[in-house]
Amino acid sequence: MFKLLSVLFVTVLAGCGSGGGSSVAPPVTPPAPPVEAIKPTPVTPVPVLPLTMLHTQGAKWLKADGSAVALKGTNLGNWLINEFWMMGQGSAGIDDQCKLEANLDTRFGYAERQRLMQLLRDNWITTRDWDQMQKFGLNVVRLPFIYSVVEDEKNPRQLRADAWRYLDDAIAQAEKRGMYVILDLHGAVGSQGWEHHSGCANKNLYWSTPEFQDRTIWLWQQVAGRYKDRAAVAGYSVLNEPWGTTAANLAAVVKTLYTAIRAVDPNHVVILPGHNTGDITAYGKPSEQGMGNVAFEMHFYPGLFGWGQPGLAVHKDWLTCGGGGNGGVCEWDNKIKAVDTAFFIGETQPWMGLGLELGGQVGRASFDTYARYGWATTAWSWKVVSNGGGQGSGSWGFVTNAAGAAVPAVDFTKAPIADIENLFKSFGTQAYEVHQPLQDWMTSSTAPQPFR
Repeated sequence: MFKLLSVLFVTVLAGCGSGGGSSVAPPVTPPAPPVEAIKPTPVTPVPVLPLTMLHTQGAKWLKADGSAVALKGTNLGNWLINEFWMMGQGSAGIDDQCKLEANLDTRFGYAERQRLMQLLRDNWITTRDWDQMQKFGLNVVRLPFIYSVVEDEKNPRQLRADAWRYLDDAIAQAEKRGMYVILDLHGAVGSQGWEHHSGCANKNLYWSTPEFQDRTIWLWQQVAGRYKDRAAVAGYSVLNEPWGTTAANLAAVVKTLYTAIRAVDPNHVVILPGHNTGDITAYGKPSEQGMGNVAFEMHFYPGLFGWGQPGLAVHKDWLTCGGGGNGGVCEWDNKIKAVDTAFFIGETQPWMGLGLELGGQVGRASFDTYARYGWATTAWSWKVVSNGGGQGSGSWGFVTNAAGAAVPAVDFTKAPIADIENLFKSFGTQAYEVHQPLQDWMTSSTAPQPFR
């Protein structure tokens, strides 16, 4: 975790709502009472059909006909790369994907580990999730995945036999609902950061191992080659939170990924990650560096990870440009204008812990504010479940498990295989509790006024 210091605020881009290396969601302070506001007037969300190949021009996200598109969506976290706090697990030291897989290998063997991981993935996101996403009026999903979903980890530079099972399915499910997909390499081979949400905590070997960087080039060429003509794919987020190196080295390495992708795919937006210091200038102005059809990506978490406290004040300050009118989103608008490049807020969490009604209002206001600047946005995260269940004052998820559908904490080092199977299967059938005010406000024909 790191802190980006600015004149009027502290931005902590800790990533995936994980609080750095911890697998436990951070504590929250009691929210302020919700403000009075007009009531939402829900309307039936209309899918964005037909889908057209998106591109960027200058700082704008555009459809094929040149008209602007406002991308508002969610992350499908904990599906194709695991974060244990998101599913009520993390005991006995099994708190990242590498540890889980090593433990399952030791206890049951590699083949059985593969079967169990497939069972988890087949149940974490199902048709009901895609149907519910539509009800929130979302039109894009960011799909975080670990490299070994595609590459055979035992045979480098070889595709898994089922390499495209989940990416193909996600794109198809989104496509028929009028939604776009941003493919996000969340865990590169070797891990591109110290955090557990890179797949392996405290490794960060990507930057010091040329072989891992070369394999990542190979991986992206496989992905880009497969989806180069797929209009439902909005773009490629080439490295999630690659914060284990300097801004200059990050820019140099990402430029090699850009070049590799462009060799096989001239069509899709390539999304360039900003540095943990908030630096995007190390890339130079992309249009002057031979890079086109690109966007920059950053992650914003007002009220979390040291950036203030959850509540109305921190979101108001951020979304209305701070006391002097030059901070918050205005500061980032100026940065984006300076590089004349489109912007993608790949992760944000504007409603957690605010109370359901106020959270719904601030969530909608956040999406609306970013859309006014022309920024694409995907919140973290679609589904987060807990041991006790229930939305409470606002969980991290658009949906969570209902209060009566508690999730047991399983000790993967000792639990019988039947208990692990039952846990993974339960994710596909457990009763959901939707963040209803958020859904109502996201689909309302009237906008909330939480900051008046």
